[in-house]
Amino acid sequence: MYDTTNQSPPTGLLYWPRRVESWLDARGKGAWIAAMVLGFIFVWPLGLAILGYMIWSKRMTKRSMCCHRPKGQGYWASNSSGNSAFDAYRDETIRRLKEERGAFEAFLKRLRDAKDKQEFDAFMEDRAKANADQTNDKDIAAY
Repeated sequence: MYDTTNQSPPTGLLYWPRRVESWLDARGKGAWIAAMVLGFIFVWPLGLAILGYMIWSKRMTKRSMCCHRPKGQGYWASNSSGNSAFDAYRDETIRRLKEERGAFEAFLKRLRDAKDKQEFDAFMEDRAKANADQTNDKDIAAY
C-alpha cells in the first residue's frame, strides 16, 4: 500500500474515499445517514451509491458501529465504574435479579401448566358427558 515508515497518511486522489469513510465512521451512524440523505438531495446517484455501500458493508447493523461484547453479556458486565464497592453491589444485584427472573419464569410456567390442565380436564368432562348422552339416546331408541 504505502510506506509504513512514513507516519503521515498518504495523500492523493486514490485515498480520499478511505479518509471520508474513516471520518464518517468516527461520527457514527448519524453521519452516514446524513451523507446518504444529502447525496439523494443533491446528486441522487451518489445517495444511491452511499446506500448501497452502507448495505454491502453492513454499516447500519448493531455490531458494526458499536463496541464488540461477547453475546450474553449486558452493558454493565464489561464496564467497571472504578469503585469496587459499587461494582460488587451492582454484580450482586444483577445476580439476584437473574435469580428472581428465573423463579418468576418458573412460576409462570407452573401457572400455564395448571391452566392447561384445568382446560383439558373440563374438555374431557364435556366429552364424557356427550358420550354418556349418546349412549342414553341409543338405549332409549332401542326400547
